[in-house]
Formats: sequence, C-alpha cells, structure tokens
Amino acid sequence: MILVPDTSVLIDGRITSMIKAGEYKGATIIVPEAVIAELEAQANNGREIGFSGLNELQQLCKMAEEKTIELKFSGIRPTLEQVKLASGGEIDAMIRSIAIENAARFITSDNVQAEVARAKGLDVIYLKPQITDFVPLAIDQFFDEHTIAVYLKERISPMAKKGTISDMKLVKIREAPTSEYELRMMAQEILERAKRDPDGFIEVEKRGITVVQIGSMRIAIARRPFSDGMEITAVRPIVDVTLKDYTKSDIITKRILSEKRGMLIVGAPGAGKTTLAQSLATFLSDSGFVVKTMEAPRELQVPDQITQYTMLDGSMANTADVLLLVRPDFVIFDELRKAEDFSVFADMRLAGLGMVGVIHANGVQDAVQRFSDRVDFSVLSQVVNTIIFLKQGVITKVYDIGFTIKVPEGMGGEMHLRPVTTVSDHETGELTLDIFRYDGETIVMPVMTITAARPAPLQVQHVGQPVTPREPMRAPAAPAEPARKEREKESDERPGWKLNEKEIQHEIGRYTEGFVDVQMLSDTKAVVYIDDKDVPAAIGKGGKNVSAIVNKLGIGIDIKPRSEFDRQQAQAPRGDEEYNLGGGIKIQTDKKQLTIVAPSDSGKIVDVFAGKEYLFTATVNETGEIHLAKNSSIAQEMIKRYTNNEVIKLRPV
Repeated sequence: MILVPDTSVLIDGRITSMIKAGEYKGATIIVPEAVIAELEAQANNGREIGFSGLNELQQLCKMAEEKTIELKFSGIRPTLEQVKLASGGEIDAMIRSIAIENAARFITSDNVQAEVARAKGLDVIYLKPQITDFVPLAIDQFFDEHTIAVYLKERISPMAKKGTISDMKLVKIREAPTSEYELRMMAQEILERAKRDPDGFIEVEKRGITVVQIGSMRIAIARRPFSDGMEITAVRPIVDVTLKDYTKSDIITKRILSEKRGMLIVGAPGAGKTTLAQSLATFLSDSGFVVKTMEAPRELQVPDQITQYTMLDGSMANTADVLLLVRPDFVIFDELRKAEDFSVFADMRLAGLGMVGVIHANGVQDAVQRFSDRVDFSVLSQVVNTIIFLKQGVITKVYDIGFTIKVPEGMGGEMHLRPVTTVSDHETGELTLDIFRYDGETIVMPVMTITAARPAPLQVQHVGQPVTPREPMRAPAAPAEPARKEREKESDERPGWKLNEKEIQHEIGRYTEGFVDVQMLSDTKAVVYIDDKDVPAAIGKGGKNVSAIVNKLGIGIDIKPRSEFDRQQAQAPRGDEEYNLGGGIKIQTDKKQLTIVAPSDSGKIVDVFAGKEYLFTATVNETGEIHLAKNSSIAQEMIKRYTNNEVIKLRPV
C-alpha cells in the first residue's frame, strides 16, 4: 500500500498511532517536499503546529529505521510565490499531484482537501475528528479536584495553584524539574487533541505562543523567542455555580430583566468574573432570551443553545456586524481589552442590544477610567447602567451610573456647571465617582458623601453656583489655634490622612514658596490653603496643574487663598447656632452641616438671593429643609452674606 499524507495529517498526529496499531504496517509512505516546506515555515514562525508536524515526521523516520514502514520523500520545494499563495490552495495542489503521480492513496484530515482530492479522482482516506475514547492528556496528571492552574517551565519544578477563589496557594507538585523534551511532547499531544476534539480550538497561533481551549481548560504554550524558555500554563474552573448562588443576585436579575440592560462585571484577575458571566448567560438563556457570546479565547462554559463567537478576520468589529444581523437579545462580551472592544461594546449597546461586558480592574474607578478613555463620558450612562464588582468570587458592590448637570464634587467654587456622569452605590445611594471634562481631559474624580447631622428623607441636588466676589489680598496669617488642634487630633485618629496630607503638601509645594496647609475632609477630599499670590500657579491654566495632582493622588483638591481661611475663622460660628432670617426662614449650623429651614416652601424648587444678587437654586425637601455641607463654598457664602447684614431670601421658581 502506498500512502501520501498531507500537512494536516502530520500535525494531527494520528498516522503514527494508526501504524503502531498495525493498520498500515509495511506500507510505503511518500512525504511530499511541499509538506516539509510548509512545516518548516510554520516552525520558523514559532507556530507550535509546525513543531508538532516535524515531531510526527521524526517518528515516521524512526519507524522506517525499524523496518515497520518504508519512507520516501518526493517532489520539489515550493517557490516563494507558491508559499505566499498557500492560503489559496497552491501547496495543497502540489501535495495532491504527488499522490496522482504515484497512484497512491491520499490521506488527510482536512475536509476541503478531501473533497477536492475526490473531485480529482483520487482514492482518499479522510480521518474525521475523533469524538470519543480520548485518553487523558499528560498534563492531566498535575491536576486534582483542588487545582485551579498548573505552571510548567523547562528546568523548573512544576507548580500549581490550589484551593478556592477566596483562598489560593501556589504549591510545588513535583521535585523533579520538567525538561524541554517533556514539554514538547505535552505540547504536541495538546495540539493533536485540539485538532481532533470537537470541543477543542486553537484560539491564538503566533510566533512563539499558542493558546488552546480544550473543553473547560485553557492552555497557553510559550517558547522562544516570545519567552526565555518553553512554558505551558493550564487553567480550568473548579466550581460550577448558578446565578442564584451569588449574594445580591436578586438585584442583578431585577436590573438585567428591566430596561437596565448595559452591565459591566469588574474584578481583578482570578476574582471569578468569567464564572459570573457564564452563570448570567445561562440564566438569561433559561429565561427565554436569545444569548450569544463574543470571546477571544472562547472559554465560557455555557449550554449548547448559546452560540460562542470569536474574532472574525481578526476583529471583534466584524463579529459585531454579524451579530447585529443575527439580532440576539443579549451578548456576553468576555473580555474588554483593546480600544476597539470598548467601541464595539458601546456601539452594540446603543444599537439596542443587551450587553454584559467583563473587564479586568482592581476597582470601579479603574474600570470607569478605562471605559471613559475610549468612550465619550457623556454617553457612558446610556452604554453602562450597572457595574458589578467581584472580589474573591463574591459580589461586594453593585453600582449605578447616572448623568446630571452640576458642579463636580471637590473642585471648588471656580468651576461652573457642566455635564457630569455619576457613579453611586446601588444599595446606599452614596455618590462614589464624578466623571467630567476639564481642560480637554476626562477626569474621574472619587467623591464621598458627607453624612448629615440630622436625617433628611431626600438628598438635595444643588443646581446652582455661588457668586464669589473678589476680595483684596491680605498678608498671610497663622491658622487659628483651636482649629489647628482639632484638625491635628482628627489626623492622629486617621493615620492615612497624615500620609495623604504629606503627599498633597509635596505636590502643591512645587508651585508655592510659602507653607501649604492641608485639611482632609474625607479619605478622598481635601481643602488646601496657600498664599494668595501662589493660587493661580497652583491651579494652572484652566486648572491643568490641580487636575494632574488629582489624577495622580486620587483625591479631590480644592485650592483656596489663605486670606479666605482667615475670614472663615473670623466669621464662622462656634458650635451649633441659629440665624433667624424672618418670614419663618432660619439658618441652622452644626459641626458638619448648614441647614436652611423654610417650612412654607416644602417640596418646592427655590432660587436663593442675598439682597438682589442670585446665589444658587436648590430643592426644599419634604420636611422644609435645604442641607448644605458646612465647609462648602455655598454655605460659607451664605454665612458671609448674613454676617455683612445682607437679606437672605428664597423665591419659588
């Protein structure tokens, strides 16, 4: 019997196993030079399938030496032009011609090659993908029921990550180091399985790196020049959970089944994002929705009715074009990495599809920053309605994204009203982040809501800007002693504040020669007093300098002249006080809050005036109160105007 194998058979690896089983013992095998050239080119490009095919060829040579088979080489090497046209079938045609010349049986595991060969009148042996009777892989010996990942590298003892998502440890699983030969044999076996197994895919094949998905196991094979030595990393899930097994699952199901169909799953690597995504996909499919996935690599373990798509012609944008024609109800995008991925996610969500995205980030601020750098912040609330943050497999927070017009928190009185995207805690309603444009840049500002001294049923959103008159500059004066001691006492109770104060003093100190007085209002908010003459330099043109410091430190900074601090110390009331404005309107102050009491205007939107001058607009809550943070510029302006004997009036809008 004369056999001519093509490239796919040698990569597949089954021809040697069939000979060992006695099926083709004594046969003459003719290997076309075109096959050797193709395998050599793939190996030179660092592709693992090239090495796998060459290993299979070496096994055939050994069998020929043992007189098990007769091995011959025939034909000519393809030209450079033919190699360039390999994808069009030039190399395949050269391989078939050798079978025709030698009247041989043509053996292939490529379906297209088999059909063309039959059309040319050849006697074809087509090796179909193997479906059953798979023996365990060599790498399976390193796994047990507690193993999450295995790390193998030449000249290094095998290591494994074992335990649970919340409690993982890296342990040595064998004293003897792995050799390059052992890893090569494992890599060849893995590639052969990926070719035969219907649940196996070669997801990435580039110079020096191959990523394979076999069932639930993702395997990365790295070799020189991409890595400094041969390495195999295998990762698999160890738990199978449903959406109901998660805390806060009722919140997620309620939002995803409503109109809030833009969702992000956020967490650090290994936090359990993919597990939650596949649980959510299964839940939506079981709820009667058409669900598809976009993955590279395809690693979600989902029911067969959920079709898993990967990149089309190397681009997720092409995949999105197809999905818009398929019209699913929901798409699970695992995961968002490149700038194109974020744009595709936004376009599909704005087109009306329900979208669930997975993104690597250590916190919600990092995730929003990655998104806002690639998608205009003003449409962020239309693209993403809900952010789910996971830590060690547990949903710790659920965030809402909204959009409003206001003065961003922590930016002081020099900033005007502007569009702001807000991120708030779903359960408490507390504001967490403000996203806005400042000096041509998108700023993601962490904020903290100051808790009022008295309960208020409604949180008032101020939609006004105080008009701050310019004051003549005065000589610097030392801060009042009681206030300084109180701040020092609070800083002593919070050591982290001291570190933040030093960092802010260092950064602001580059723009001023005088003393930098920092008052930490919260973990993410501070007021800085410096010499009047240094304020413009510290803020910078259009606020550029202070914005850079805010982004670097992650703390909202309000820069004020020292003379304003002196005036506040002279004018601010000591302890709880009450001012009667007449007409049933009062101003009450305590340590943290200024409250305007106007029971006659309960539930109304009012304009607040000092004399004839407009100050701001606010909503009076149901108990007839307007709550302001005492240290805010609006509250300080109110107290100053009252101290100057100006009449404070409220006028319903």
